[in-house]
Amino acid sequence: MTKGIDEFNQYRAEMNERMLSSNHLGIKRFLALDHQAYEGGALDSKTKELLGLVASLVLRCDDCITYHVLQCVEQGVTREEFLDTFNVALVVGGSITIPHLRRAFERMDEAIEEAKT
Repeated sequence: MTKGIDEFNQYRAEMNERMLSSNHLGIKRFLALDHQAYEGGALDSKTKELLGLVASLVLRCDDCITYHVLQCVEQGVTREEFLDTFNVALVVGGSITIPHLRRAFERMDEAIEEAKT
């Protein structure tokens, strides 16, 4: 993986472990709820990850964008599906999302390229 994605994954894993090891019930419950929200149900996991990506773009959370882009690639999201998803986020979020859309494009290209190898 690229250095940026490797660093992101390492930092996320380390910090999640630190949060979980605090043994705070509320934190543990929220992280479990977040994980379960993206499991397949009436909507499949791929659709839920795309929804998470749109929300992350509209809310302008770069860490969340990276996370959902990586999850989408794991779910087999194509470049064309990403572009449609980015368009929805742009329409909903407006021009203020453009800087975050740039980062999403960069992460998408990195992750898709990495998935090919």
